[in-house]
Amino acid sequence: MTDAPKRPRGPVLMPLDDDTGTRPRPPRTETRADDAPSPADAPAIDISDAPLPQPRTMQMVARLVGRPPSRLTRLFINAGAALFTFLLGVMALDFIDGLMTRYPLLGWIAVTLFAVFTIAALGMALREWRAWRRMARIDALQRQAGAALAAESLDQAKAVADGLVALYAKRPEMEWQRQRLADRRAETFDAQALLTLAETELLAGLDQQARREIEAAARTVAATTALVPLALADVAAALAANLRMIRRMAEIYGGRAGAVGGWRLARTVMTHLIATGAVAAGDDLIHTMAGGGILAKLSRRFGEGLVNGALTARVGIAAMEVCRPLPFLSQPRPKVGNLVSRALTGLFSNDDAR
Repeated sequence: MTDAPKRPRGPVLMPLDDDTGTRPRPPRTETRADDAPSPADAPAIDISDAPLPQPRTMQMVARLVGRPPSRLTRLFINAGAALFTFLLGVMALDFIDGLMTRYPLLGWIAVTLFAVFTIAALGMALREWRAWRRMARIDALQRQAGAALAAESLDQAKAVADGLVALYAKRPEMEWQRQRLADRRAETFDAQALLTLAETELLAGLDQQARREIEAAARTVAATTALVPLALADVAAALAANLRMIRRMAEIYGGRAGAVGGWRLARTVMTHLIATGAVAAGDDLIHTMAGGGILAKLSRRFGEGLVNGALTARVGIAAMEVCRPLPFLSQPRPKVGNLVSRALTGLFSNDDAR
């Protein structure tokens, strides 16, 4: 068999007068790169009217602690406490007397417990009195140091140095510092140099401990304000953190205030802050710590926590000034920005990595 021969195909005709064809497209114009919109030409976002985070928590703490009661309020509280104690004592004695009549054995047990309670109450009162004496001793050293610097009296400065050595005589960890002060104090011939030497040898290490306590308190207050949604819970946490920090300041510098003394010390610190206007945070602090309103736009609670942490650092610095036996002479005074930066670094990083 043979294959069939292939037929040649003719040309294909295309009608030129077909109306169904597509219309010609307009010529394409190339867009130059210079004509494209630039991000730099976009209008600036006005954030000047953005509400800045306000330290509501720390302002509430300052009002609770720093507001001194009036004379009528103090009279009412003291009279009420005395009346309550008197009535409680009369009721206890009447109960013990009736119990001795009916059940002598139980009566003697009640007498023993009442005696133990009385001794414990007297012991707590003695501890508060000793704590008050320690704080009064630090206040006296502060006044003597100021007088010695004002009068440039070497004898008064020597008395202040002796008082500092006696204040820290029962702390074995400061034995080396006391020995260095004793070896080098003969080299000083004026009040400023002697008090500067005493500050460097005795208070430099204590200042580092105080800074760490301030950073821990600022970190706690900032984290609590940012993470706790309850309104009164962050106030309670900030109040507890500030009271604990103030008590630790007193312990570091030799005060060791008791329960009542710690509350009075907290009132003294808050009064000092109110007198210097440090609690009412200025625009410079808020703009510095909150980034000029940008942080408030991102997270209002985080901005408030940051400002509350900064105010806690200010409270800690004021507590240092109140509890410190000497003013800041050669040692640098702590800065709020440095303390808050270190506190937030410890909040968001591992402590072992620092």
